[in-house]
Amino acid sequence: MTQDERAIRDVVDAWFAASKAGDIASILDLMTDDVIFMVAGQPPFGKKEFAAASEGMKNVQIDGAYDIQEVQVLGDWAYLRNHIRMTITPPGGSPAMRRSGYTLTILRKEADGRWRLTRDANLLAAEVAATPS
Repeated sequence: MTQDERAIRDVVDAWFAASKAGDIASILDLMTDDVIFMVAGQPPFGKKEFAAASEGMKNVQIDGAYDIQEVQVLGDWAYLRNHIRMTITPPGGSPAMRRSGYTLTILRKEADGRWRLTRDANLLAAEVAATPS
């Protein structure tokens, strides 16, 4: 594993740790200022919209796991394919929501030498509970 690939995997580790801790500032620091997120059913959105949505989820507990499927480094750009499974538990005893699916993420090595997320296509969908036969 190259140093760049290890650094990119560390970005994913840090993102998940910060998500679990509710540390929005650390998550925002893992993004470029011109980041674009693409999710089903919504127009693309940027860092400002991500931050606003995150503020509205401050009391939500997030847990999950991921399995990085592929990392390719191309100079100061890289992409990764990832399978994510997450559980989102709202406050007040509301039922937890489970989502899973794949992401395709583009990262850019910034002038400070750090890899940051710059584009993300997120295909997570609600998991449907199995019904008894």
